[in-house]
Amino acid sequence: MNRFANWLCVLVALLPAPGSAQPYPFKPVKIVVPAQPGGGLDLVGRTVADQLGRAMNQSIIVENSAGGGGAIASQAVARAAPDGYTLMVGYVGTHGTNPAVRKLPYDAIQDFTAIAMVGGTRNVLVVHPSVPAADLRSFVDYARHNAGKLNYATGGIGLLNHLALEQFRAAAGFDAVYAHYRGIGPALTDMLGGQIQVLMPGLAAALPHIRAGKIRPLAVTGFERHPLIPGVPTFEESGFKGFDGVQWYGIVGPAKLPEEITKRLNAEINKALASPALRQRLSGEAIDPMPMTPEQFASFIRADIARWSALARERGISLDD
Repeated sequence: MNRFANWLCVLVALLPAPGSAQPYPFKPVKIVVPAQPGGGLDLVGRTVADQLGRAMNQSIIVENSAGGGGAIASQAVARAAPDGYTLMVGYVGTHGTNPAVRKLPYDAIQDFTAIAMVGGTRNVLVVHPSVPAADLRSFVDYARHNAGKLNYATGGIGLLNHLALEQFRAAAGFDAVYAHYRGIGPALTDMLGGQIQVLMPGLAAALPHIRAGKIRPLAVTGFERHPLIPGVPTFEESGFKGFDGVQWYGIVGPAKLPEEITKRLNAEINKALASPALRQRLSGEAIDPMPMTPEQFASFIRADIARWSALARERGISLDD
């Protein structure tokens, strides 16, 4: 009996005291991807989950939650407990363009903790080969004099590819009427078929068709040429400044996430972004790593929302009208 009592005392001593904190993470972590499986969002979510799982020796579960342009997933994560066990792939849609063009059931800044930026892919202005323009300047000249002969498309009202194209249209001074598709994929399909002449998709979506010679790239966003299409100049090289928007992806959590958890996650993600293997994996989606501190990432989100909000107000773009 004494031996049993001694053993019981040892067992009780090994148990954590009520209310004592266990080291993070002591249970599986969930990363919500606000889209269906496949594509850049899913790739980022699963890549980060794989890296964090190995670095922290814990299961990281990816949960796909599509709908509402990412609003459904964002609202759920915003309401989750700020304990580090519910994270999300926040991206330019949920934390950039959507807040700029519509009222949302969440506040992209106040309801979230910015944890780590992962990376971004550029936008590229492409035209159908039937368009008689070999560079951006000749395209602008043609667009100004042949407004009724060009069909412009977007992947949806208020998305980055729409706002970036509208930014260019306003800067270049030509008229355009857009066909708004439900996704960039269907818009590219119609461009390949000749129904659409002008589009400004993310580089990842356009790259296979550019390489096949089925669409012609005229300019890419960013401050320097992209290594995957080195022959294509930037907008700035072609005389149009301010075209540095990117389709970006990062990791966010609910507001008031403990600082030590935020810093740990940020350090592990940034460490992974420095590895050649991960960089190669992301390059398959034309995603350039963009490591930042949590503070830098939070500032980036605020600036991106401000940028697209200003453009939306100026051009009268709103999904609430």
